[in-house]
Amino acid sequence: MNSESSRDSFKLVRLPNGAQAVYSSAYDEKMHPGLGPAAEADLLYVRQLKIPERMREGAGEFVVWDIGLGAAANAVAVLRATRDIARPLRLISFDNTAESLAFALANAEALGYLRGYEEAILTLLERREVRFTNGAQEVIWRFHLGDFPALLARSSRGNEAQNNIGSGETESEPPHVGCYELASPHAILFDAFSPAKNPAMWTLSLFTDLFRALDPQRPSNLTTYSRSTMFRVTLLLAGFFVGRGVATGVKEETTVAANTFELIDAPLDRNWLGCARRSDNAEPLGEPIYVRRSLSAQSWEKLQQREQFK
Repeated sequence: MNSESSRDSFKLVRLPNGAQAVYSSAYDEKMHPGLGPAAEADLLYVRQLKIPERMREGAGEFVVWDIGLGAAANAVAVLRATRDIARPLRLISFDNTAESLAFALANAEALGYLRGYEEAILTLLERREVRFTNGAQEVIWRFHLGDFPALLARSSRGNEAQNNIGSGETESEPPHVGCYELASPHAILFDAFSPAKNPAMWTLSLFTDLFRALDPQRPSNLTTYSRSTMFRVTLLLAGFFVGRGVATGVKEETTVAANTFELIDAPLDRNWLGCARRSDNAEPLGEPIYVRRSLSAQSWEKLQQREQFK
């Protein structure tokens, strides 16, 4: 995509609270439309996942997967909130385009939240990886550019992925970036565009592969802005424990998930399960096509067997 088409694809918009945000014309959606990029990223992703507290409690490298890098608001929020914690941070970002990040960097002064990280982001755009000192911590930040569902699916095939990667599958994805080589995350920032606009990022198969990518011995949690019944059912059937998350201005509730029940503060209960059964938008997406459907008999049976509801 050339610079002219990039300008046409993204623009700055002012939110009701005065904050500037990035709008994508391709998806006809704003990034962080509630509280604005800085405040929403900090509240929804950093604070809700308790990243600073969890980093202080442990030792060794702390790994964050940033799925939907976009204009880097979530990644920078993590960097800014943890810079005084003397624990190494590995930040792994994924997106199918670098144009939104380039646009944000070109408009860094207007957006504000990138201040102090412009050099690191420029290197990330140029080399796909940057290593730097961020306050008291050492950071490795890598950007995987390409089709995330396909990359994740390859990782779930184990050794078969090693044979596939390096065979020229995509130009944007060098041979060394297979998920099988990625460290299992402690925290996942999931910030894809909505299921209606970007259904490939919300299928049951994707979240099943994502759950398989987690280390069972490493507590890991995930959050995103969606509170839809369909999405919560998807997470549950993929293997996650699921709970209610904080409000973010335009959302009365968000969603938190984890591979351990201890990381869920407000778990969904059997009352929610009853609501899910009556919903007309509860069946997970089996294909990357957005369709509203009630729960199938099979999904309902599986939901009732989840440990969370016993």
